[in-house]
Amino acid sequence: GMRISFCGAARTVTGSCFLLENGGSHILVDCGMFQGNKEIRERNDNPFPFNPAEIDAVLLTHAHIDHSGLLPRLCNEGFKGPIYTTAATQALAGIMLPDSGHIQELESEWRNRKRARAGEPTLPPLYTAVDAQRCLDQFVAINYNEQFDLDALKVCFHDAGHILGSAFIDITAEDENGTPFTIRFSGDLGQKKQPIIKDPVTGGNPDYIVLESTYGSRLHEERAARLELLAAAIKNVAARGGKLVIPSFAVGRTQDLLYHIKTLYMNNKVPRIPVFIDSPMAVSATEIFRDHPECYDKETRAMLSMNKSPFDFDELRMVRSVEDSKALNAMEGTAIIISASGMCEAGRILHHLKHNLWRTDATVLFVGFQAEGTLGRRLQSGDKEVRVFSEDIVVKAAIKSIDGFSAHADANGLVEWMQSTESKPKAVFLVHGEEESVNSLSSKIQEQIGVECLAPLLDESFEVNATGIRRSGAASAKQAVVDDLYNQVDQAWKQLHQRWTDGAENLPLDALKGLVAQLKALDQWVESADKADKAG
Repeated sequence: GMRISFCGAARTVTGSCFLLENGGSHILVDCGMFQGNKEIRERNDNPFPFNPAEIDAVLLTHAHIDHSGLLPRLCNEGFKGPIYTTAATQALAGIMLPDSGHIQELESEWRNRKRARAGEPTLPPLYTAVDAQRCLDQFVAINYNEQFDLDALKVCFHDAGHILGSAFIDITAEDENGTPFTIRFSGDLGQKKQPIIKDPVTGGNPDYIVLESTYGSRLHEERAARLELLAAAIKNVAARGGKLVIPSFAVGRTQDLLYHIKTLYMNNKVPRIPVFIDSPMAVSATEIFRDHPECYDKETRAMLSMNKSPFDFDELRMVRSVEDSKALNAMEGTAIIISASGMCEAGRILHHLKHNLWRTDATVLFVGFQAEGTLGRRLQSGDKEVRVFSEDIVVKAAIKSIDGFSAHADANGLVEWMQSTESKPKAVFLVHGEEESVNSLSSKIQEQIGVECLAPLLDESFEVNATGIRRSGAASAKQAVVDDLYNQVDQAWKQLHQRWTDGAENLPLDALKGLVAQLKALDQWVESADKADKAG
């Protein structure tokens, strides 16, 4: 049989990484970075739960950093094999990984200055831009829909319709009796009818599916409704004379937005105000999109045949230099500024927020998923004051969100895609979603399709073969449950404590007293159980 270990994206949205052990071969599907609050990010420094030198190959579903971001570290620590992926993903990783290395260097410098002041030893960055550049030499481009052999496995990449070059991967193995079985890794699954790229491929006959569940508990707005909301935001900010600031992932979302804005401009639905793409990476990514028309859908091809690129219109300016970016903040008048990072954790977007959040004539428009613990999530949740660059900024700008621009399928999309297979899979592993999404999608799939759903914990392993599944690594799984609960308690406490320090007046004192009593009782219970164990 084959053993799958879930080394990331287990009940959380980031850090995708799955280890397959089959016969003597060790294969990784994705090797992503954990993103979000400090506690989640600290996992990036933890030792890998496997020896990188023993990994034979990596299969990369797409270029987003939560799927590719730890590849340079993997290579630094002894992985010498090939990284198989599509040509478009190879090109995008070529800009995204060095950029990520550069961010690691900046963060490490900042941390080390802090450590030096505290008299602590300095630490190297997770990896550098040079490390990232080196790891790109191990990439090998393969085509969609062409099966290839990898040791005793057969591997095939199919278009996942999420971003340019994205794939889901079918891996076929044989069990002891020579019976073949297939595991499908969804990677991130796209929403149908997204601009520019094709819809996710359907069909096939996998025995098991490892399925993402980012929007497992939500449904997206219809495309027409989304365009209406975007048009309304543009009209509104133009009337108020301020800036429309859109935090956007440099790769995928930014190009979609350009396509939509161009459509609104061409049809004279909104005033044609200047649009600035202020993210060097989005500028480079847009060029890569131009280089890969083989990934385009019919609509975009039609636009191209009329000599109209979806990425070019008169009002569009690409901003590369820091000087030009700073000039945007000083610029008077109304404009649309699209900048990264999409969750407002780093990058030039922070400068635009600092200069616009306190202005009543500005609007901040979210068009992508905001993970727990990020500045984007805090703004979206209605915080009236936030810290940007160690400065407290009051929030007076209008904060708006358009849900459906997501590059991810929603709950119905995920179920529909699963139903498109020729026969029912034996089981589904739900990954890449926060607790609520995983639980909600799990019930939906079990009700509508009648397939068993498992929600693996971090570092949990399963043995799968042509007949069924067995959980292995039970001790670590129990530990993972305990860790998971501990983290939840810790998170809830931190959040309450934050409100406290932010000066929340109305704390329910009786409830807090009750909580203290419960914690003490729990502690005594654990202590006496522990003593009984040791005595017994």
